[in-house]
Amino acid sequence: MTEFPDTRATLLAHIKSPENHQAWEEFVVIYRPVIYRLARRRGLQDADAQDLVQIILSRVAMAIDRYEQHPGIRFRHWLRSITANAISTFFARKPRDAATGGSAIQELLQEQSEIPPELDAELTTECMREQFLRAAAIVRTEVNQDTWQAFELTVIQEQSCETAAAMLKKSIGTIYAARSRIIKRLREQVERLRGADS
Repeated sequence: MTEFPDTRATLLAHIKSPENHQAWEEFVVIYRPVIYRLARRRGLQDADAQDLVQIILSRVAMAIDRYEQHPGIRFRHWLRSITANAISTFFARKPRDAATGGSAIQELLQEQSEIPPELDAELTTECMREQFLRAAAIVRTEVNQDTWQAFELTVIQEQSCETAAAMLKKSIGTIYAARSRIIKRLREQVERLRGADS
């Protein structure tokens, strides 16, 4: 799976320290929404999805200090294994039993080959979505409201440039230029985030 975001080596080093709450918060900001949306797409209700997120984050917290014992295993693959295992366990057990789990890293790595293809694809999609949302939040603060609205109307809401121009009282050329600028900045920001996370 190539799109599960890599995590900076410095962030991994910092989350191993229980005292470093800021690093853990940064880690949670990156991965909580991905895991939550994935759980919801798998049919879990809000409360169950929140529980699953907590299970996965707890497993990561308990095992992160042993992560380096497996050289050659990228963090994103390790996290993917934990996520897939937790989802499988959640559906295989009664909800009250799902929170009791905690597997050894080796067991999680062995189960990696058992990840259903549809789960792997969903993880990829959700991670890509999270990267886009993070990039969009950054870019939106860097541009004026009219420029963002031109992008939102034409790309997200799929309005024509002519309709957006009439709504925003701008020329059609201005709408095309604004949309193009935002798309370019989003691509740059996604690449920057990928670079920062690798």
